[in-house]
Amino acid sequence: MFGSNSQFIKMQFKNILVVEDQEMANLSLRITLEKLQLPQPLHCYHTDHAISFLKKGLAVDQPYDLLITDLYFEDIGTAKQLPDGMELVRTVKTLQPELKILVFSAESKIAVIRRLYDELKIDGYVRKSRGDANSLKEALEQLDLNKRYYPREYRSLAAQQNQHDFTDRDKAIVRLLNEGYSQQEISNWLEMNAMPPFGLSSVEKRLKLMRMAMNFNKNQQLIGFCKDLGII
Repeated sequence: MFGSNSQFIKMQFKNILVVEDQEMANLSLRITLEKLQLPQPLHCYHTDHAISFLKKGLAVDQPYDLLITDLYFEDIGTAKQLPDGMELVRTVKTLQPELKILVFSAESKIAVIRRLYDELKIDGYVRKSRGDANSLKEALEQLDLNKRYYPREYRSLAAQQNQHDFTDRDKAIVRLLNEGYSQQEISNWLEMNAMPPFGLSSVEKRLKLMRMAMNFNKNQQLIGFCKDLGII
């Protein structure tokens, strides 16, 4: 999975909890952790069970030091079940603030991933995809060094976004363009909503500026980028 020449450094994690309700993902995680010579984790399938295990670990002075969780779970219809992994992370951060949290999910929206880092203060995110075993290895190595791990696609888009500070007017222009408005119609909309400058040429120039900042040639590339970031 990692290659026969991989070098493993003994990691500090002793008590690992995995919250994942998909059997294949659980199997992949188990194999990855074994390859990294980490202790066998405790697996649970539901968020309410995870909270119970975490509380029990704290009560007997054997707290978990690593939580690996998905973001989305099948509804089992219990009152105690948290709606998703985000609420699980939020609850865990209150229950055990120092716990290292690695999210392992198929979610690809950069806006969601950014919220996990900025609002919920996770330690790392790995997207379920081809090659995710190596990404898990990299993430765990960073967490073991008390560093945060950012996926490559997140780092790339975040760096790209820093090339341009999207104003409310910019977001409106791209959103309207995505909805099929012509540039003249966008100009009219800006005037009606008091978002100067209104002129057609100013809309054209602003779109060109945004494309150049992102190194895009087409408006569709700009639209796709803004969708990924959750701007529109």
